[in-house]
Amino acid sequence: MRSGVIAQKIGMTRVYTTAGEGVPVTVLKLDGCQVVAQRTKDKDGYTAVQVGSGLAKVKNVTKAERGHFAVAKVEPKRKVAEFRVAEDRLLPVGAEITADHFVVGQFVDVTGTSTGKGFAGGMKRWNFRGLRATHGVSVSHRSIGSTGGRQDPGKTFKNKKMPGHLGVERTTTLNLKVVRTDVERGLILVEGSVPGTKGGWIFVRDAVKKALPKEAPVPGKFRLGNAEAAPAAEKTEG
Repeated sequence: MRSGVIAQKIGMTRVYTTAGEGVPVTVLKLDGCQVVAQRTKDKDGYTAVQVGSGLAKVKNVTKAERGHFAVAKVEPKRKVAEFRVAEDRLLPVGAEITADHFVVGQFVDVTGTSTGKGFAGGMKRWNFRGLRATHGVSVSHRSIGSTGGRQDPGKTFKNKKMPGHLGVERTTTLNLKVVRTDVERGLILVEGSVPGTKGGWIFVRDAVKKALPKEAPVPGKFRLGNAEAAPAAEKTEG
């Protein structure tokens, strides 16, 4: 298991294959995605890397966070997240992960916060059928109908699907294909749509249910402070 990245959703567009077919893609941008800290089994009980992305104003960062970033010798980050990794795939602190961390054709799992839609009815929220258009139904065509029996069970069960708040939930879309990467601009183009609104933070990691391609760099593709690619990033799986 390799480290994932934190990206920002730019929007959707389409790219064309050599056969002239249009492929809908979502554009994700890496904005200074750096390793902020390591979690080791000896010290923390598990193995992971803490990754930060986006530049934060110093006045918006707490004193404790400032010290945390100072230890890593990186600028304060707007978004920080941890990714579990194998012990032999830890990335060095301060390394900036580049877009070619993912190879074209590989599958990734994308996690984001779904778009908020406010209070929604049962038909929009749960795809309920609604009531009849006639035969005695008036005004309440889009209502959800009965929510419980009378004498038996005599109540509405917990977790009953009903109208309520829709969206603003952590959502993961599995097995999206990487169509293209742009290292210079830090762009990753994945096929299809991803959760969230434009400008939202997106977590991208290797697909859990698909095998990692042999071409994928292990432990990852990154550059250090001297702007040179690390030798370890060139090593690939056999």
